[in-house]
Amino acid sequence: MNALGDVISQGPLFLVCLIFMMGIVVIVHELGHYLVGRWFGAAVESFSVGFGKPMFERKDKYGTRWRVNWIPLGGFVKFVGESQLAGDVGKLETGPVGKAYPELGVGQRSLVSLAGPFANFVLSTLIFALILGAHGRPNMKVGVADVSPTGAAAAGGMQAGDVILAVNGKEISNSSDVLIQIVLNPNEAMNFRVQRDDSEELLTITPEEVIRENDFGQKVPQATIGVAIAPVSYGEHITYNPVQALGQGVIETGATIDRTITMLTRIVTGKMSMHAMTGPVGIGDISRRAVNRVWEQKQVSTGQKIEQLFWMLASICAAISVGVGFFNLLPLPVLDGGHLVFNAYEAIAGKEMPQKVQEMALTFGLILLLGMVVVITWGDLIEAGLFGTRGG
Repeated sequence: MNALGDVISQGPLFLVCLIFMMGIVVIVHELGHYLVGRWFGAAVESFSVGFGKPMFERKDKYGTRWRVNWIPLGGFVKFVGESQLAGDVGKLETGPVGKAYPELGVGQRSLVSLAGPFANFVLSTLIFALILGAHGRPNMKVGVADVSPTGAAAAGGMQAGDVILAVNGKEISNSSDVLIQIVLNPNEAMNFRVQRDDSEELLTITPEEVIRENDFGQKVPQATIGVAIAPVSYGEHITYNPVQALGQGVIETGATIDRTITMLTRIVTGKMSMHAMTGPVGIGDISRRAVNRVWEQKQVSTGQKIEQLFWMLASICAAISVGVGFFNLLPLPVLDGGHLVFNAYEAIAGKEMPQKVQEMALTFGLILLLGMVVVITWGDLIEAGLFGTRGG
């Protein structure tokens, strides 16, 4: 079966994974806004999961409409008097109980805007803590099992048997740390500190960008140095109590944010393609491939497959939650970061930004956001194999 037929044949699985992953993250994000807004007494016009016409709607005693819409991507909380789009500027809905959003102080509105991304970071921290608390972490170093004689690593002096201790000054604890640093630095000279026998060596290696399969079978541009790496045991398996696991969850969330900032910086400066970013289609495709990889295992019981699938999807969900939280902090007018910019102007100028300026900014922000979605989705469709040039 060709790639297009393969994706279509697994459509229900694709949709279930996409809705499940995005639904959890979006609901937590919007609950962050809602809870902090209600804490400050703001009136909430609606809490919506998805877009389009509602397939379920209920109004609570405060006049808030709780809606589940037909297009199961994204969601939003609409406070009374809040300007989310150009058409909202200056409008004031009636009915819901509480203060109109503009009546809140600048600081309060800023905290409401920050609450959504913060909720995403809390969710990712809890998921990482759950994973590390349940499974711990292997006490491993990263060894070099083989070096391609024509690769960048060989040119830089790396040898089989070396143990990678740090990359660009960052200590390495597992293979993912090495691979992520390489992927984020295509065609950029990198410093590798390695242990060779009883001494340490500092090597300079420049990753080459090639088209190859990632861990989920998608053929994408990736940087490589031409080595095979393997874990080297350095002691007993590391376990964490609940408090330690929570601390490690915070560290993992911080590290994921750091990698996201690095990737975005390289995209903005033209050092990485915008297709490196993944949207809903790409998330669904990755989830579908993850499910297939687990389910195709031989001599593994159904219970074990379900357990593996749960932890795999939980890990992906944590990464998505960090991505959604960080993306919403970007200073685009239709995002939380844009509202923070409006609030900063009001705090400095002592007055609200003129309505015409708000309308123009919101319109421009929406056009820019839709353009980004189109570009990212196009890359996701190619990587999913819908056009036969990539995928797997």
